[in-house]
Amino acid sequence: MDTVIVTGGASGIGAAIVRLALEQGLRPVVWDLAPTDGGLVVDVRDPAAVAAALEASGPTRFLVNNAGPASGGAPLGFAEGLTATAGSVETVTTAWLRTGPPEGAAVVNVASVAGNLVGTDSAWYSAGKAAIAGYTRHLATRIAPAVRANAVAPGFIDTPRMAGFGDTPLGRDLIARNPMRRAGRPEDVAAAVLFLLSPSAAYINGVLLPVDGGWTVSQ
Repeated sequence: MDTVIVTGGASGIGAAIVRLALEQGLRPVVWDLAPTDGGLVVDVRDPAAVAAALEASGPTRFLVNNAGPASGGAPLGFAEGLTATAGSVETVTTAWLRTGPPEGAAVVNVASVAGNLVGTDSAWYSAGKAAIAGYTRHLATRIAPAVRANAVAPGFIDTPRMAGFGDTPLGRDLIARNPMRRAGRPEDVAAAVLFLLSPSAAYINGVLLPVDGGWTVSQ
């Protein structure tokens, strides 16, 4: 049974990825700041914590870098925000690659439409998510064919972090302008992530896949 590490796997998109991974016969290992049954409490910004968690997780074929602060969460400075978003992805990925992932390994990084296809009010969030996409392209050209690297770019996804946003004037406007006429669900992103990890995506490497219902192409 192949292991997949899911950072930020305790809730929202991460939890949906964990559920679908289980359904597809994988062994998900949750890394999160929040304690979970069977998961590991890990600060992905801390190299020592990451190294210890990798040892505890065992040989791992797949990695999903999903952890990161929300744009509307606690205020962060620009440098701190970049460290928490793109910096943590690089920290985890570099440490994982040092373990020598098995044949057929793949990493999927969770970026965003923000910073890549649209802008946001948060400078660090836009820059951090754009940096994740750029780092993914770097990986795709440097670690393939041993490891494939791709990223997903969620749009407005109805997660606990976004609770109530869909009922605000801005949320209703975003839904009305989305060709799918709804917010995304965590399961929509999870399906894209598991596809990119799977053998069905064996020749897909270095992509940034929007998961936004077509919102950004309809603007």
